[in-house]
Amino acid sequence: MDKKETHLIGHLEELRKRIILTLAAFVVFLIAAFLFVQDIYDWLSRDLDGKLAVLGPSEILWVYMMIAGVCAIAASIPVAAFQVWRFVAPALTETERKVTLLYIPGLFALFLTGISFGYFVLYPIVLGFLMKLSSGHFETMFTADNYFRFMVNLSLPFGFLFEMPLVVMFLTRLGILNPLRLAKARKLSYFLLIVVSILITPPDFVSDFLVMVPLLVLFEVSVALSAFVYKKKLASEPLMS
Repeated sequence: MDKKETHLIGHLEELRKRIILTLAAFVVFLIAAFLFVQDIYDWLSRDLDGKLAVLGPSEILWVYMMIAGVCAIAASIPVAAFQVWRFVAPALTETERKVTLLYIPGLFALFLTGISFGYFVLYPIVLGFLMKLSSGHFETMFTADNYFRFMVNLSLPFGFLFEMPLVVMFLTRLGILNPLRLAKARKLSYFLLIVVSILITPPDFVSDFLVMVPLLVLFEVSVALSAFVYKKKLASEPLMS
């Protein structure tokens, strides 16, 4: 076995270790969230006039697991980011290690901001719009599974999408991305973001627009931040050499 194969196996073992630690943290957070899931359920359903219906005993467990899973994902974001940082840290300079380590709290904050945007801003607007469509024509009755699945589908994706600026900064710092590449991919990126906004919202222009605009703004902010990091990186290279 030559040095390249040994080096590759070492990297794969390190990656496996980081993935296992992240999954272990997720399981711990999932169990912790499940202990308080009824209180979380009561808070999320506080604005409903009545109780939600379930179609079977298993649906109760599924709804609780879905709520606890979202909480566990949110709590696992810093752990996952830290494990990624530990994996790539040997390839970074001391300065880059210190700078990129500071991204981890930002990733968690942006994830919470994205979920909050989906839950407090987009979700009430879309739900209100759909309820108006059914007013006078349909007798609406929510099941717990449909209600929380709809809520999660409108909120959780924004937790990840709002992390775009810091992820782009991190990849720019590693030299994987740069503002020139992002600028060249602007048309394709716009198209993909528009497709995403249409897929995760109901088929109406208002909802699409409310999602589309923040995503496009996030992309442009990401490009600007990438340019800022790229310039600082180029400026620091002569000093390191």
